[in-house]
Amino acid sequence: MNLVTIENGRPVTDSLTVAETFGKEHKHVMRDIRYLDCSEEFHQSNFGLVEYKDDGGRTYQKYIITEQGFAFLAMGYTGKEAARFKEMYISEFGRMREQLNRPPVLDSNTAIALALQQTSQMMLKVPQIESKLEELDNKVETQITLDHGEQRRIQKAISTKVYEIAEDSERRSELFRELHREIKDRWGVPSYKDVLRKDMLALIKYIDAWQPKRVSA
Repeated sequence: MNLVTIENGRPVTDSLTVAETFGKEHKHVMRDIRYLDCSEEFHQSNFGLVEYKDDGGRTYQKYIITEQGFAFLAMGYTGKEAARFKEMYISEFGRMREQLNRPPVLDSNTAIALALQQTSQMMLKVPQIESKLEELDNKVETQITLDHGEQRRIQKAISTKVYEIAEDSERRSELFRELHREIKDRWGVPSYKDVLRKDMLALIKYIDAWQPKRVSA
Protein backbone atom coordinates (compact mmCIF):
# COMPACT_ATOMS: atom_id res chain seq x y z
CA MET A 1 0.00 0.00 0.00
CA ASN A 2 1.30 3.44 -0.92
CA LEU A 3 0.96 5.72 2.05
CA VAL A 4 1.63 8.84 -0.02
CA THR A 5 0.96 9.57 -3.70
CA ILE A 6 1.50 12.53 -6.01
CA GLU A 7 -1.55 14.55 -7.02
CA ASN A 8 -1.49 17.90 -8.86
CA GLY A 9 2.24 18.19 -8.27
CA ARG A 10 2.21 17.69 -4.50
CA PRO A 11 2.42 14.70 -2.12
CA VAL A 12 -0.90 13.67 -0.55
CA THR A 13 -2.55 10.80 1.27
CA ASP A 14 -6.26 10.09 1.82
CA SER A 15 -8.60 9.23 4.65
CA LEU A 16 -9.02 5.59 3.51
CA THR A 17 -5.26 4.99 3.68
CA VAL A 18 -5.02 6.73 7.06
CA ALA A 19 -7.86 4.60 8.42
CA GLU A 20 -6.26 1.37 7.19
CA THR A 21 -2.79 2.33 8.46
CA PHE A 22 -3.88 3.38 11.94
CA GLY A 23 -6.39 0.55 12.28
CA LYS A 24 -9.45 2.81 12.44
CA GLU A 25 -12.84 2.72 10.77
CA HIS A 26 -13.02 5.07 7.84
CA LYS A 27 -16.15 6.77 9.11
CA HIS A 28 -14.30 7.65 12.32
CA VAL A 29 -11.38 9.19 10.41
CA MET A 30 -13.90 11.15 8.31
CA ARG A 31 -15.50 12.38 11.52
CA ASP A 32 -12.12 13.34 13.00
CA ILE A 33 -11.36 15.42 9.90
CA ARG A 34 -14.76 17.13 9.87
CA TYR A 35 -14.41 18.22 13.49
CA LEU A 36 -10.75 19.24 13.55
CA ASP A 37 -10.11 22.33 15.65
CA CYS A 38 -8.60 24.35 12.81
CA SER A 39 -9.62 27.35 10.76
CA GLU A 40 -11.99 26.94 7.82
CA GLU A 41 -9.27 28.24 5.50
CA PHE A 42 -6.77 25.62 6.71
CA HIS A 43 -9.39 22.89 6.39
CA GLN A 44 -10.27 23.84 2.81
CA SER A 45 -6.61 24.10 1.81
CA ASN A 46 -5.52 20.76 3.24
CA PHE A 47 -8.57 18.46 3.14
CA GLY A 48 -10.43 17.92 -0.13
CA LEU A 49 -13.64 15.91 -0.15
CA VAL A 50 -13.90 13.66 -3.22
CA GLU A 51 -15.98 10.69 -4.36
CA TYR A 52 -14.69 7.19 -5.06
CA LYS A 53 -16.20 3.82 -5.95
CA ASP A 54 -15.62 0.66 -3.97
CA ASP A 55 -15.07 -2.77 -5.49
CA GLY A 56 -18.83 -3.21 -5.78
CA GLY A 57 -19.23 0.01 -7.78
CA ARG A 58 -20.90 1.89 -4.95
CA THR A 59 -20.05 5.56 -4.54
CA TYR A 60 -18.64 6.89 -1.27
CA GLN A 61 -16.70 9.92 -0.10
CA LYS A 62 -13.18 10.31 1.22
CA TYR A 63 -10.77 13.14 1.99
CA ILE A 64 -7.59 13.90 0.06
CA ILE A 65 -5.11 15.06 2.71
CA THR A 66 -1.97 17.20 2.26
CA GLU A 67 1.18 16.79 4.33
CA GLN A 68 0.21 19.67 6.62
CA GLY A 69 -3.31 18.30 6.90
CA PHE A 70 -1.99 14.88 7.91
CA ALA A 71 0.32 16.42 10.52
CA PHE A 72 -2.63 18.27 12.07
CA LEU A 73 -4.89 15.21 11.99
CA ALA A 74 -2.25 12.81 13.33
CA MET A 75 -1.62 15.00 16.39
CA GLY A 76 -4.79 13.52 17.83
CA TYR A 77 -3.64 9.92 17.38
CA THR A 78 -1.56 8.77 20.33
CA GLY A 79 0.14 5.60 21.47
CA LYS A 80 3.23 3.64 20.52
CA GLU A 81 1.76 2.19 17.32
CA ALA A 82 0.39 5.57 16.27
CA ALA A 83 3.85 7.10 16.75
CA ARG A 84 5.36 4.44 14.50
CA PHE A 85 2.78 5.11 11.80
CA LYS A 86 3.41 8.85 12.04
CA GLU A 87 7.13 8.24 11.45
CA MET A 88 6.28 6.14 8.41
CA TYR A 89 4.13 8.90 6.99
CA ILE A 90 6.69 11.62 7.70
CA SER A 91 9.37 9.57 5.96
CA GLU A 92 7.14 8.88 2.96
CA PHE A 93 6.09 12.51 2.58
CA GLY A 94 9.76 13.48 2.64
CA ARG A 95 10.61 10.87 0.01
CA MET A 96 7.83 12.12 -2.24
CA ARG A 97 8.97 15.75 -1.89
CA GLU A 98 12.48 14.70 -2.87
CA GLN A 99 11.11 12.80 -5.86
CA LEU A 100 9.18 15.87 -7.00
CA ASN A 101 12.26 18.09 -6.73
CA ARG A 102 14.55 15.64 -8.53
CA PRO A 103 15.11 16.36 -12.25
CA PRO A 104 13.48 13.69 -14.41
CA VAL A 105 15.79 11.04 -15.86
CA LEU A 106 15.18 10.57 -19.57
CA ASP A 107 15.58 7.19 -21.22
CA SER A 108 17.75 7.04 -24.34
CA ASN A 109 14.82 7.14 -26.78
CA THR A 110 13.28 10.16 -25.06
CA ALA A 111 16.65 11.92 -24.91
CA ILE A 112 17.24 11.30 -28.63
CA ALA A 113 13.74 12.50 -29.49
CA LEU A 114 14.26 15.64 -27.41
CA ALA A 115 17.62 16.33 -29.07
CA LEU A 116 16.06 15.89 -32.52
CA GLN A 117 13.23 18.22 -31.59
CA GLN A 118 15.68 20.88 -30.38
CA THR A 119 17.75 20.47 -33.56
CA SER A 120 14.62 20.81 -35.67
CA GLN A 121 13.64 23.97 -33.82
CA MET A 122 17.13 25.41 -34.36
CA MET A 123 16.97 24.58 -38.08
CA LEU A 124 13.70 26.47 -38.32
CA LYS A 125 15.43 29.50 -36.83
CA VAL A 126 18.42 29.38 -39.24
CA PRO A 127 16.67 31.35 -42.02
CA GLN A 128 15.69 34.01 -39.47
CA ILE A 129 19.27 34.20 -38.19
CA GLU A 130 20.64 34.43 -41.72
CA SER A 131 18.14 37.18 -42.50
CA LYS A 132 19.22 39.11 -39.41
CA LEU A 133 22.90 38.73 -40.35
CA GLU A 134 22.17 39.90 -43.88
CA GLU A 135 20.26 42.86 -42.48
CA LEU A 136 23.20 43.68 -40.20
CA ASP A 137 25.69 43.40 -43.08
CA ASN A 138 23.50 45.68 -45.15
CA LYS A 139 23.39 48.17 -42.30
CA VAL A 140 27.18 48.14 -42.06
CA GLU A 141 27.42 48.69 -45.80
CA THR A 142 24.81 51.42 -46.14
CA GLN A 143 24.42 53.19 -42.80
CA ILE A 144 27.48 52.98 -40.54
CA THR A 145 29.91 55.87 -40.94
CA LEU A 146 33.50 56.25 -39.77
CA ASP A 147 34.21 55.95 -36.08
CA HIS A 148 36.50 58.39 -34.26
CA GLY A 149 39.67 56.40 -34.94
CA GLU A 150 38.87 56.06 -38.64
CA GLN A 151 38.12 59.79 -38.88
CA ARG A 152 41.54 60.51 -37.37
CA ARG A 153 43.13 58.23 -39.96
CA ILE A 154 41.46 60.14 -42.81
CA GLN A 155 42.41 63.47 -41.23
CA LYS A 156 46.05 62.35 -41.01
CA ALA A 157 46.02 61.20 -44.64
CA ILE A 158 44.69 64.60 -45.75
CA SER A 159 47.31 66.46 -43.71
CA THR A 160 50.13 64.28 -45.06
CA LYS A 161 49.05 64.88 -48.64
CA VAL A 162 48.73 68.67 -48.24
CA TYR A 163 52.10 68.98 -46.50
CA GLU A 164 53.72 66.97 -49.32
CA ILE A 165 52.45 69.45 -51.93
CA ALA A 166 52.84 72.86 -50.28
CA GLU A 167 55.29 74.49 -47.90
CA ASP A 168 53.73 77.84 -47.02
CA SER A 169 50.73 78.02 -44.72
CA GLU A 170 48.57 80.12 -47.06
CA ARG A 171 48.90 77.57 -49.87
CA ARG A 172 48.22 74.71 -47.43
CA SER A 173 45.00 76.35 -46.26
CA GLU A 174 43.87 76.61 -49.87
CA LEU A 175 44.72 72.95 -50.53
CA PHE A 176 42.93 71.78 -47.38
CA ARG A 177 39.76 73.56 -48.53
CA GLU A 178 40.07 72.16 -52.04
CA LEU A 179 40.65 68.56 -50.95
CA HIS A 180 37.84 68.65 -48.40
CA ARG A 181 35.50 70.07 -51.05
CA GLU A 182 36.39 67.37 -53.57
CA ILE A 183 35.87 64.63 -50.98
CA LYS A 184 32.41 66.00 -50.13
CA ASP A 185 31.47 66.25 -53.81
CA ARG A 186 32.83 62.83 -54.77
CA TRP A 187 31.14 60.95 -51.91
CA GLY A 188 28.08 63.20 -51.57
CA VAL A 189 28.57 63.91 -47.86
CA PRO A 190 28.58 67.07 -45.73
CA SER A 191 32.04 66.17 -44.39
CA TYR A 192 34.68 63.48 -44.70
CA LYS A 193 33.45 62.33 -41.25
CA ASP A 194 30.20 61.20 -42.89
CA VAL A 195 31.85 58.87 -45.40
CA LEU A 196 30.60 55.28 -44.96
CA ARG A 197 32.96 52.84 -43.34
CA LYS A 198 32.86 50.60 -46.40
CA ASP A 199 34.32 53.47 -48.48
CA MET A 200 37.21 54.28 -46.12
CA LEU A 201 39.94 52.40 -48.04
CA ALA A 202 38.79 53.89 -51.34
CA LEU A 203 38.91 57.35 -49.75
CA ILE A 204 42.45 56.82 -48.46
CA LYS A 205 43.61 55.70 -51.93
CA TYR A 206 41.93 58.76 -53.43
CA ILE A 207 43.71 61.08 -50.98
CA ASP A 208 47.09 59.41 -51.60
CA ALA A 209 46.71 59.92 -55.37
CA TRP A 210 45.14 63.36 -55.19
CA GLN A 211 46.61 66.38 -56.96
CA PRO A 212 45.25 69.94 -56.79
CA LYS A 213 43.45 71.31 -59.84
CA ARG A 214 44.79 74.85 -59.54
CA VAL A 215 48.46 75.77 -59.41
CA SER A 216 49.40 79.01 -57.71
CA ALA A 217 51.18 81.61 -59.88
